[in-house]
Amino acid sequence: MNIQTESHISGQPLKDKQVKRPVRMVRWFIIVGALLALLVGGLVWFNHFRGQMIAQFFANNKPPPSNVSVADAKSEVIPNLLTAVGDLVAVHQVNVTTDVSGRITDILFTAGSHVKAGTPLVQLFDTPDQGDLASFKAQAVVGELQLDRAKQLAARQFGPQSTVDQAQATFDQAKAGIAKTEALISQKLVRAPFDGDLGVRQVEVGQYLTAGTQIVSLTDLSVLYANLTATEKQSSQIKVGQIVRVVVDAYPGRTFEGKITTIEPQIATDTRNIRVQATIQNPDSILKPGMFATTTIVLPEKPAVVTVPETAVDYTLYGDSVFLITEKKADDGKTSLTAVRTFVKTGNRVAGRVEILKGLNPGDRVIAVGQIKLQSGMAVAISTDPTPPIPAEPPRY
Repeated sequence: MNIQTESHISGQPLKDKQVKRPVRMVRWFIIVGALLALLVGGLVWFNHFRGQMIAQFFANNKPPPSNVSVADAKSEVIPNLLTAVGDLVAVHQVNVTTDVSGRITDILFTAGSHVKAGTPLVQLFDTPDQGDLASFKAQAVVGELQLDRAKQLAARQFGPQSTVDQAQATFDQAKAGIAKTEALISQKLVRAPFDGDLGVRQVEVGQYLTAGTQIVSLTDLSVLYANLTATEKQSSQIKVGQIVRVVVDAYPGRTFEGKITTIEPQIATDTRNIRVQATIQNPDSILKPGMFATTTIVLPEKPAVVTVPETAVDYTLYGDSVFLITEKKADDGKTSLTAVRTFVKTGNRVAGRVEILKGLNPGDRVIAVGQIKLQSGMAVAISTDPTPPIPAEPPRY
């Protein structure tokens, strides 16, 4: 068996040939990496440039100053007032009644008229009493004659003293009967107990009245009481003689004055309030008992305080504040006005103005109208339009 050998085959093992990466592929990766780096750098630069342009736009595009109306903080004496609610009652007011029972025979008044004290109003049936009165008067005449005759006989020693005493007793009994009967007759003629105005008539002629039945109301409107209440804390400031101003809904814008005449010596244990009564003259009789009244007690004056218009104060849950006008100079030397929110401590509100106990000084300028659209630090301009008048009292609905 002949074995043929190749002359070109050597006895050494064959080795793997190394595959070399083409130069073109490496170059492609380098180009793509460079492009990505340029893209990322461009995006970063664009975002930075855009932020600068936006900031520069808003810095050069400031909104125009808001037009506002300003007011000066003043140092003035505010009236020291104490407001309370109350009602009006008449000094003299009564429901006219009868003391005895009887049938009405005549009505002697006109409903709603003004009467004087002692004016007859209603006549009850008194004919039997008039008869008794005539009988007692006759007995008194006879008794007086018998008494005179007995005294003359006793003076001459012709009669005993006992006869004189008996005649005196008879005469006195007759006079007592007259007085009693006249009292009964006067009870059946009902008269006005004081000067005043009559109300609506409640009875008719022929009606039988029992004792205590209301006939008509009688009210003296010349003087009224204003009853009001104050808290225990306020009781130390209230004194007899202080002026009280009263306002009623029936006459808006009109004030009636009186003086404190009575202060209840006890404080109610359930409400811790004290009752105060003021007397008010009512010459025109326009005030009526039962009216609801808003009362204001004028207390002694307090030292001067800083005040601003009530519209300048912003009341929030976080505290009371105002917008204070401050001047600010720019780099170019121009002066601009800025509104700065300043928190203050407020006091009483009187006649459209508010006491500022802390936070402002006299002469400070605050924004009175137009602060709703403002934020602290905004530029403002003072409006030339006049500020609207501030009402002394809130509108009534």
